[in-house]
Amino acid sequence: QVQLVESGGGLVQAGGSLRLSCAASGRTFSSYVMGWFRQAPGKEREFVAAINRSGGSTYYADSVKGRFTISRDNAENTLSLQMNSLKLEDTAVYYCAAGASYTVFTYDSERRYAYWGQGTQVTVSS
Repeated sequence: QVQLVESGGGLVQAGGSLRLSCAASGRTFSSYVMGWFRQAPGKEREFVAAINRSGGSTYYADSVKGRFTISRDNAENTLSLQMNSLKLEDTAVYYCAAGASYTVFTYDSERRYAYWGQGTQVTVSS
């Protein structure tokens, strides 16, 4: 089991940057695929990015590709999301999630992820 706590959210102007972090408890962080999802007001939660156990493979939603970078530090049990060139439509609550490495569900499926953080608010202003 793993517990996840996000941080780093806040208010930023369009075009700016933010770096989100997710601290994981437990000694098995490196055994999990990790992902970031987000939920905007009135919308369903959506996939943002994912990273495999070693950090060697990453996956992104088309809407953030080229602007966001997901990374992990297995020694420090942390997951990060560097967000650049932020847009108004990036405003949402961002969640980190931990999921199984071997599963029928794809990296962008919420069903892959068993453990979720409480979320951190990101607000992009004009």
